Amino acid sequence: MAWKSSVIMQMGRFLLLVILFLPREMTSSVLTVNGKTENYILDTTPGSQASLICAVQNHTREEELLWYREEGRVDLKSGNKINSSSVCVSSISENDNGISFTCRLGRDQSVSISVVLNVTFPPLLSGNDFQTVEEGSNVKLVCNVKANPQAQMMWYKNSSLLDLEKSRHQIQQTSESFQLSITKVEKSDNGTYSCIAKSSLKTESLDFHLIVKALHEG
Repeated sequence: MAWKSSVIMQMGRFLLLVILFLPREMTSSVLTVNGKTENYILDTTPGSQASLICAVQNHTREEELLWYREEGRVDLKSGNKINSSSVCVSSISENDNGISFTCRLGRDQSVSISVVLNVTFPPLLSGNDFQTVEEGSNVKLVCNVKANPQAQMMWYKNSSLLDLEKSRHQIQQTSESFQLSITKVEKSDNGTYSCIAKSSLKTESLDFHLIVKALHEG
């Protein structure tokens, strides 16, 4: 009985050694991008370019890599797919802010690492800068704004901070616009309204010229 127990124990040890030293198909490969092992944010500016190099760590065989820009697959040359793969993001613009690039393991796409672009730029303002309205009508001045970091927004009239009248003035702000609505326009509303955007990078302004015509004017 003791002999059988000893044989069983030896067989168990042998099987354990076999399991330990078998080639592990499911090796926990780790992906890195530019040497980083976790998702990260890449700070950049318009007009620059970024090189992203994805590599497989702890691999026991050749591993195919895939790159995605947001949800879209990036076309890679045949020599730029195995164990190491790079993409070059050139001519970065303000529109690339928040865009993600993800490197995935071909045989197990749950193994991945992502880089999000943080494109910093001063405020960019646009809008219909000349409007003519009749007395008593309503008007809306829409200042389109893009900025990163986000800008502090203000309305000025004739070079002074606009004195808001609760009954007639309403301000609305979204991530992409800063709007001034004036109800029942009066002659005194005539003038130049300035949309001011102040960020840590720069302060920008855009003038809106409002001409109020009397009802009898042609």
